[in-house]
Amino acid sequence: MDLELTPVGDGVRFAVFAKPRASKSRVLGVREGALEVAIASPPVDGAANVELLKLLARGLGVPRRELSLVAGEASKHKRVLVANLGVSAVRERLATMLR
Repeated sequence: MDLELTPVGDGVRFAVFAKPRASKSRVLGVREGALEVAIASPPVDGAANVELLKLLARGLGVPRRELSLVAGEASKHKRVLVANLGVSAVRERLATMLR
């Protein structure tokens, strides 16, 4: 997995490439250092962002409140921060999501 994970305080930040209006919400893989994620919701009124964070929270096994979108609110290229987890834990959990 060539996903760049950056430690930030007590959490980890990583890039996400979101593909809204997909047939199903799921993690597709890693693309150019970013986690590629298909999102069923359209990018209207933040619906795709909410669904993205819920999907990642479920896959990482953390409460939704532990995730935040720190960049790219209106872009396909986003940055997500996972609070209270270290790089190794995030890497392991994302690897499980990619299987």
